[in-house]
Amino acid sequence: MQEQIETARQNELNPILFHSTANIKLSSSHFFFYTHNNLLSKLLFSLTMSFNYLYIILIFVTILFSSNSVDSQAPTPSSTCNGVFLSYTHTTGYPIPPINSPNQPYRFESTLTILNNGLDELKSWRVFVGFQHDEILVSATNAVLVDGSSLPAFVGDGTVFAGFPESDLKSAVETAGDVTQMEVQVRLVGTQFGVGAPNVPMPNNISLANDGYRCPIPTIEGNSQMNLCCIKDPTFRTNLTGEDQDGDLIIMYDVMRSYDTNYWAQVSISNNNPLGRLDNWKLSWEWVREEFIHAMKGAFPQVVDTSECIYGPQGQYYRDLDFSAALNCERRPTIIDLPPTRANDTNIGRIPFCCRNGTILPPSVDPTKSHSIFQMQVYKMPPDLNRTELVPPQNWKISGTLNPEYQCGSPVQVLPSRFPDSSGLPTESMAIASWKVVCNITQPKQGTLARLTSPRCCVSFSAFFYDTAIPCSTCACGCNTNSSQTCSVTEPALLVPPDALLVPFENRTIETLKWYEMKGFSVPSQLPCGDNCGVSINWHLLSDYRGGWTARITLFNWGETDFPEWFAAVQLDKAAPGFERVYSMNGSALTGSNNTILLQGFPGLNYLVAEKNGANPKKDPQVPGKQQSVISFTKKTTPNIDVAKGDGFPTKVIFNGEECALPTMLPSRGNKMNVAGSLFGLATLLSFLLMR
Repeated sequence: MQEQIETARQNELNPILFHSTANIKLSSSHFFFYTHNNLLSKLLFSLTMSFNYLYIILIFVTILFSSNSVDSQAPTPSSTCNGVFLSYTHTTGYPIPPINSPNQPYRFESTLTILNNGLDELKSWRVFVGFQHDEILVSATNAVLVDGSSLPAFVGDGTVFAGFPESDLKSAVETAGDVTQMEVQVRLVGTQFGVGAPNVPMPNNISLANDGYRCPIPTIEGNSQMNLCCIKDPTFRTNLTGEDQDGDLIIMYDVMRSYDTNYWAQVSISNNNPLGRLDNWKLSWEWVREEFIHAMKGAFPQVVDTSECIYGPQGQYYRDLDFSAALNCERRPTIIDLPPTRANDTNIGRIPFCCRNGTILPPSVDPTKSHSIFQMQVYKMPPDLNRTELVPPQNWKISGTLNPEYQCGSPVQVLPSRFPDSSGLPTESMAIASWKVVCNITQPKQGTLARLTSPRCCVSFSAFFYDTAIPCSTCACGCNTNSSQTCSVTEPALLVPPDALLVPFENRTIETLKWYEMKGFSVPSQLPCGDNCGVSINWHLLSDYRGGWTARITLFNWGETDFPEWFAAVQLDKAAPGFERVYSMNGSALTGSNNTILLQGFPGLNYLVAEKNGANPKKDPQVPGKQQSVISFTKKTTPNIDVAKGDGFPTKVIFNGEECALPTMLPSRGNKMNVAGSLFGLATLLSFLLMR
């Protein structure tokens, strides 16, 4: 009885234990059972204590979950943003071979998040990431590089990402808060150099690269995440994209007709640069959804090949399609223009602005020839088999013969293009969908050996007061750096007698060495290499008098390609306002410029022919194609210029859109003139040029 009383007292003192045993009351029989079965009593007591501990644990777990629930409801940086929220998070990284190199490479993985919390849809999102550790990007999901580069790509100076295949982010208002339509996560994998644990290779900045949004400086969370919230500001314009929406060259990709399995697209190339040009253009892109070209009008693939379709997934899906009638199944096709003879071909011609052998002139030269257009039928693959699933190709490239280099951005979806009705009715037809690709001329980096892009033309200087011509610089258009070559790529070009400019570089050596011996000049142990340019232009200062001055320009074509409808532009920073006329060419001041003169051949004479054999090929050197004219200037509008000291020499020369390399020195009036040598060279030059 005493034990029963003691148990009751414990239950009274310990309500938790009391409730955990569900108010079990011990009867006399129970008491008898416990006293005579001590082992079972101990077991039940242990069980009772276990229930007690379990109840206590449940209470603590409940408190813990309640605490977590409160914490989860705390505001996050993304939830407090009323604009476009950006986040960059470094997730992992580790060293990769080669190990212990002077600049150790590391793999990095990170996630870029873009969340549209604003009221309006974010069209064609673009985000700048300021990489700063010589990063090489290897892969990126849901995005492409705006500059059109293919992966892997160097992004160590920062880069701009654009959404692909989904480029737009809807708002919470129009999706009822559907985050899958409001947010995109770009998972990045690449290589960075020099930043190992515990340090984290974070970018120096991230920012939205869309016009109309103003972004603050990012905030750092810990050491591996940065966040910021960009607020809508219609007046703000960004310069982070690295491309002008009205660039040097605009390519439009317009879907004109769409079906479940295929569509017809029109590709338009428009030249906006007043001095840009393309000859024999070649256009390429990358299909990213296994598409292929079935038919074309106005242009043609450079290679007609469907083997990749026959042996690939396209052949498995389109079992009944005659691939012998298709044109190209390459992942990266190259497209070329048609010749003028196919302009009226009923099968592949009859497209406006097509069929000019790939020539696109600047609008300042001929606005009717500043466009090129073609159409193509594109077949799609699953899962894009409906009329509204339209994805443009990526990584566009365009190039020409002896033309400037272009760098193209990624396609940006724009409002559908409008076209006048082909039947002549006063109506317009509208494309189903349109994308815009902006291409800009890349500027070459100067340097004897290291040029980002080598030019393909060069300039030589000469003057009436200087008996020696200053030729094009050594390797002006690039050089073979093979150690086995017998010429020097670093030695400055040798000065030459004026008549030496008339013959190919390889035929000048004997005459040049004789000239050096006569002048008493020292000859380097290893002679310099040539300029390796397809076109050279000589600028000769012909006269300088009180009221004006004259110059003579001569164009030489050393290549195997003719240049129809050629043009050149000469920039004279101080002397151009005094320009009067050009005598044997069409010449005019460039519209919109106060320092540039535009030169073209007269109608019927605007054809710079290729190099050809001399009169006696066995002993005579080859003869370049050439054109020449005298240009006159007045000093009335430029009274303070010093023609001989440099104002009479161009500061930039452009041929067919390509900027030409200039010499590193000018003719000097201080040198004593050898009259006999000068007159001989001038007479030889004039007699040669007159034999046309």
